[in-house]
Amino acid sequence: MCGRYAVTLPPEAMAQLFGTLNAIDFPPRYNIAPTQPIVAIWEEGGSRTARLVRWGLVPGWVKDPREFPLLVNARAEGMLDKPAFRNALRHHRCVVPASGYYEWHTGPDKKKQPFYITRADGRPFAFAGLYSTWLGPNGEEIDTAATITVAANPELSAIHDRMPAILAPEEVAPWLDVRHVDAKEASALARPLAPGLVRFHPVDPRVGSAHVEGPELIEPFAPPAEPAEPPPKPEKPRKAASGQLDLF
Repeated sequence: MCGRYAVTLPPEAMAQLFGTLNAIDFPPRYNIAPTQPIVAIWEEGGSRTARLVRWGLVPGWVKDPREFPLLVNARAEGMLDKPAFRNALRHHRCVVPASGYYEWHTGPDKKKQPFYITRADGRPFAFAGLYSTWLGPNGEEIDTAATITVAANPELSAIHDRMPAILAPEEVAPWLDVRHVDAKEASALARPLAPGLVRFHPVDPRVGSAHVEGPELIEPFAPPAEPAEPPPKPEKPRKAASGQLDLF
């Protein structure tokens, strides 16, 4: 699962890299969490546009979002068939730009250590995503999105068994082209990233709190050393039994 990520691209750089007609004033974020606003890019009328959406897909047929589970990720293996995702896969595919993302590794001692994962060449990620527009009973509109996950590649499986579906630069166009690329063809693009393209390092566990924000969260973090166990106290020497009561 991918439940935290960072975006540090300036709006103009994001628009240029992803070819959008507009640039959204999105400040650098180092700890984006589910239900928060994110930038998603999709095609409208043959042109790419960037939108602010809520991270957590709500299909259009949902009556009350408060009674619907939070769909932050869509597993690539089931999105062709699951009612929550299949219509979006046909008609509403998007890309979610990211500078890097976090994943938690559970060690033998059951402690969880977060890692920050980026492209080895420093380029941003293009997460494959799905979006939907929910229309409320009073005419309100809410754009929502989910990122797609796949099985982790060999190097990332050492951290977690899942990873985001990350599109290569040449795969962004067919992924977004819902007019000419059908759902089955698009789903083939959601696959594990080839080995050797990412790097990662441990980061501060405080990233687990959605209230913590700042560039220090993506910096390498060295866990504090475990305190050494105090030496055992020496045992008191035993007195030989004398058959008499001790006065002192």
